Amino acid sequence: MFGTVAIVGGSLSGLTCAQTLRDEGFDGSLFVIDAEDSTAYDRPPLSKQVLAGEWDAERAHLPGTTADLGITWMLGHPAIGVDLADRFLKLGNGEMVGFDGLVIASGAAPRVLPGMGELDGVRVLRTLDDCLAIRSALDGGATRVVIVGAGFIGAEVASTCRQRGCEVVVLEALDVPLERAIGAEMGMLIADIHREHGVDVRLGTGVDGFEHGGDRHVTGVRLSDGSAVPADLVVVGIGVVPQTAWLEGSGLTVDDGVVVDEQLRAAPGVVAIGDIARWPSRRYGRLLRVEHWENAIQMGEHAARSLLREDDGGEGAEPYDPIPWFWSDQYDFKLQLAGHAGADDQFEIVCGSTEERRFVGLYGRAGRLVGVLGMNRPRHVMQLRQKLVDGASYDEAVAFGRAL
Repeated sequence: MFGTVAIVGGSLSGLTCAQTLRDEGFDGSLFVIDAEDSTAYDRPPLSKQVLAGEWDAERAHLPGTTADLGITWMLGHPAIGVDLADRFLKLGNGEMVGFDGLVIASGAAPRVLPGMGELDGVRVLRTLDDCLAIRSALDGGATRVVIVGAGFIGAEVASTCRQRGCEVVVLEALDVPLERAIGAEMGMLIADIHREHGVDVRLGTGVDGFEHGGDRHVTGVRLSDGSAVPADLVVVGIGVVPQTAWLEGSGLTVDDGVVVDEQLRAAPGVVAIGDIARWPSRRYGRLLRVEHWENAIQMGEHAARSLLREDDGGEGAEPYDPIPWFWSDQYDFKLQLAGHAGADDQFEIVCGSTEERRFVGLYGRAGRLVGVLGMNRPRHVMQLRQKLVDGASYDEAVAFGRAL
C-alpha cells in the first residue's frame, strides 16, 4: 500500500487529485509541492473577472484548499529533481521529500520574448500574481495596452482591457489568429469582432523588441517592419511550454510534456496530469495535450483512481479518453468548443449565423464529427456535443444540427 503520495503542482488538477484520493479512501500522507506561495486558485477568472476588478483575488481561490484533507502544503519552493529509484523529490530549498506514489502536475509556463524580463510594464498572464500586477498597472493609469499574441488568452485580455476603456492593439505574427484551434473562418471572425469593439488588430505582424524610458518602463513595442506602437503596458500571450526541466534524467518519456499511458501512468507508481500530460487518445488516434479547465479536473480524478488501482494490483479500468471541452468569454459573447478541431478540418455552420453572432458550426475529418463550435448557443452546443459522445458521422451530425 502507498503510505505517502507527493503531488508536484498545487493548482486545479493537483488539488482535484488530492481530493479524489481522500474521497476514494486513501488515508496515507499527502504532500502538495508548488513553486507559488499561494494555494490553488481558478485560472479562467484571471483574464476576466479578477483582471476587470469585478472579483477580489480571494474569490478566485478554489474551495477545498483549506478543507480538512490532511494535506501537507509545501509552497514557495519548486521541485527541481526526482529520483524514481529511491523515490524522493528534491526541492529548490534543498529539502528532500520521500514518496511511494507521485503525481506530476507541474503545469506549463508562458513563453517569453527576448528582453522583456528586463523591463517594467511587460507582463505575461499565467498566475494570480501576474493578474494582480496587470490589474495594478491598469488601476494606476495605463491606458495604452499592447497585447502580443491573438490566442485565447490574448483575446480575453484584449476584451477585458477594452471594456475598461483602454486603447488596445493586438499584434499577431500569423496571418490568421487561432487557425490551428478553430480554423481560418472562425479565427478571422474573432478578429473582426475585436475590431468592431475598437481593438486595433494587426495580423502578420512580428515583434522585434521593446522601447523604454530611463526608468526601464516600457514605452512601446518595435515591430519587424521598423515601426513602433506606443504602450503603457504590454501583455505577452504567445503560448506556454510544459514545465519538464526538473524531470531531466528521471527516465520518464518527455516530449512536449510527459507521455503517459491510457491510465495516465508515466511509470510504476507515477502519474502525470493537467497541462503537462500527453495521453494516447483512441478517439482521435494521436497523443493529446490539452490545456483546458475541465480536462484538469477529469485528469485529476482519473489519475487518483489509477494510482489506487495500481496500489491494489488492479487493472481493467476504462481508458482516459474524454472529449475536450473549452469556453471563452469575450465582450458579450461566449464561445464554446467541444472536441479536437484542426485547421484543415471540414467546417459548416448548421444553425444560426455568424452575422447575428449566434451560431453552431461542426468540424469533420474523414467523414467523422470531430468538433463542435458555438457562439451564444449553449443549448444547441450541448445537443451536438452528445453527437461527439455517440461517435456520429459528420453527415449525420450536420443533418441533426440543421433540424434544431
